[in-house]
Amino acid sequence: MRQIVLDTETTGLSPETGDRIIELGCVELVNRKLTGNNLHFYFNPDRDSHEDALRVHGISNEFLKDKPRFAELVDEILEYMQDAEVIIHNAPFDLGFLNKELELLGKPPFKTFVNGVIDSLAMAKEMFPGKRNSLDALCDRLEVDNSGRTLHGALLDAELLADVYINMTRGQEALIMESVEASVAGQASAKVELSGFQLPVLAANEQELAAHEDVLGQLDKASGGKTVWRNLGAAATA
Repeated sequence: MRQIVLDTETTGLSPETGDRIIELGCVELVNRKLTGNNLHFYFNPDRDSHEDALRVHGISNEFLKDKPRFAELVDEILEYMQDAEVIIHNAPFDLGFLNKELELLGKPPFKTFVNGVIDSLAMAKEMFPGKRNSLDALCDRLEVDNSGRTLHGALLDAELLADVYINMTRGQEALIMESVEASVAGQASAKVELSGFQLPVLAANEQELAAHEDVLGQLDKASGGKTVWRNLGAAATA
């Protein structure tokens, strides 16, 4: 299974009012393993970043002046994304910008090029209701080292999100991880047939039976002789 963890940085918050993507960072996972086949671009957006956005990502307008425009790299980006499952934190935000960039180039929406999108923020809200579920909060909660994250950066954030996502979904894979890894290594994986196993029945010894009866007697006394098992036993022998 091929997955791409994706993040963007932008000039502002609204693609519909002219804000554009200035950075794209992607990290590839194959069978939940980092491959190192990452994608990272800066773009000239042909406009300045808003002051608030600049404080978040720290990518200056001067730095972006000589960078390629999104249109120059779109084919390479879409080829990299082709048929992968894409993981994005707060997916509607990034998808809004990606769709606008594609729309300006006369191309269909982003989801038509990939094999589905997972919103890790929606996942986190379901797993940790009522808690902060920002990327930094999830790193702290799931023990992912984010000490190098002083500013937002698309590639760094995608790398952190990849670790966060693997940790959030580790329980789903725990019972089959060895089989998956064996298959990737070219080894045959086999199902374990359990129907032929017979579990041993260990009977209580006299001391254990006496201790059990003592506990039942104490419960019966505390309830004023109204315990269900005593009443049922008496009715059965009447």
